[in-house]
Amino acid sequence: MSYQALYRVWRPQQLADVVGQTHITKTLQNALMQQKIAHAYLFSGPRGTGKTSAAKIIAKAINCERAPVTEPCNVCAACVGITEMSVVDVIEIDAASNNGVDEIRDIRDKVKFSPTAVPYKVYIIDEVHMLSTGAFNALLKTLEEPPAHVIFILATTEPHKIPLTILSRCQRFDFKPISMQVLVQQMEQILQADNYEYELEALQLIARAADGGMRDALSLLDQALAFSDEKVHASDVLTMTGAVSRQALNTLMHAVAKEDAVFALNTIDEELKKGKDPRRLLEDMIFYLRDMLLYSAAPEATHLFERASLDGSFNEVASLFKAPQVHHMLQSLHEGQQEMKWSVHPRTVLEMSMLKVLQSAPNVEKATDPTVIDTLMQKIEKLEADLKMLQSNMQHDREVTRPEKVATTHARIASPAQKTTGSSSHVPPVARELLTQAEKGFLQEVTSHWGALMEQLKSLSVPAHAWLSDAKPVAASKTKVLLAFQNEMHRDMMDTKFRGELKQVMQGVFAHQGDFVTLLNQQWLLIKRDYVREKRNEQPKSEGALVDEAVKLVGEDLIEIIDS
Repeated sequence: MSYQALYRVWRPQQLADVVGQTHITKTLQNALMQQKIAHAYLFSGPRGTGKTSAAKIIAKAINCERAPVTEPCNVCAACVGITEMSVVDVIEIDAASNNGVDEIRDIRDKVKFSPTAVPYKVYIIDEVHMLSTGAFNALLKTLEEPPAHVIFILATTEPHKIPLTILSRCQRFDFKPISMQVLVQQMEQILQADNYEYELEALQLIARAADGGMRDALSLLDQALAFSDEKVHASDVLTMTGAVSRQALNTLMHAVAKEDAVFALNTIDEELKKGKDPRRLLEDMIFYLRDMLLYSAAPEATHLFERASLDGSFNEVASLFKAPQVHHMLQSLHEGQQEMKWSVHPRTVLEMSMLKVLQSAPNVEKATDPTVIDTLMQKIEKLEADLKMLQSNMQHDREVTRPEKVATTHARIASPAQKTTGSSSHVPPVARELLTQAEKGFLQEVTSHWGALMEQLKSLSVPAHAWLSDAKPVAASKTKVLLAFQNEMHRDMMDTKFRGELKQVMQGVFAHQGDFVTLLNQQWLLIKRDYVREKRNEQPKSEGALVDEAVKLVGEDLIEIIDS
């Protein structure tokens, strides 16, 4: 078979060809030129980033007939033999299939023998983290003090699984994922060298799917070349990788902006019918929203985009959303992604996540409207002020209800001076008028439903409920209720600010009484005293004397005169 895969044909033959790892290649070039070669190296990093290729290049460079050199010449017998894997002194071992103690003991026994064809014997152990604990222990001593003609190069994708005793005996180099721009440039170079036509978007899609690995990118490019007839098209790459087109993502976000659930679900259905994986579709949506956030925060950082491309369609979609909305949508989709890991119906999870985004995104926009926020802040500040005032009044009431205070207050009310100066002239006339029309049956009806009124008022307005808790109904006519307050501020607040709320609740709870009159408790005592006196004067003389005796026995507060 004469055909070779692209990643084999274009495998780096010099350190300069290992793209995206300048921090490593420069260090190794200097070490080779200065002949400061370590006895053991550890190359770690994601798959397809050049670890094994760099190991083979080092094996050629230190055995090159022109050494010391920064790069192997690739023309001498040693370089050609190592490239063709015909030099027995360069041994490449796959630790995934040779991970036992016996294999490592075999290496330990053979390292003492001098190389036969080249100056240095090089052991390249790939996926070294797969070695067993016993194998690592067998390797320890040899790795620490190998013969002068032996070099170990270990490669792994999971360095955290390697014992610290091994790590401490190696020079470690961490290979990083290759950026999307470098992957695209390398693929362009390959296609131009082989005279292939391509769409730039197709190469970008391949680079994203490769996820930082050059080998994966070249494998996908090889597949795309086989799939395409004459030119590598973006649509072909989308079909191969199962990724979602930018147009479909733009369409989905337009549907979210318009709150069009039918359009959004139909778009998802069309993509799934094309063979797209629900998990991949959800992932593409997350990356697309991530690009929108990047664009809103740093419009010039387009090179960091994962799924979007800076064009007219993307700009239009990005302008439809604010950052808090995008954050909320990302959170909803991330929750759906977590649920999808354990679900046997990923499509259902995807559709539910989209509906959640559609329902919540407009509410987030309203909640983040500056005018709404200002209004809410003003209400919060007012509620805090009302709460502080209420707490202050409650503290005052507690102080007033202490035994010594109560005694003083009662004494002050009962004092002759108070009786002499006390007058009901400052009592509102509307309260006097209500009292003349009041009946005991009306008051009993109001009192029996007072608890229900307080509950409904609390559900309507918590501050109104708090201010009214200081009052109690003391009289009622057919249409109005007389409320007596202990505190003047509470009375004023209910009489002015919360009058509408209380009237609304009264009309719903009581059959007839839809309005109220307010006064202070001291005013109520005065108007009640005058009312009792008036009734006493209207009674026959014998009955008046009887009332006087009753007042002497129990006091005015407990006397109620009923017309017979």
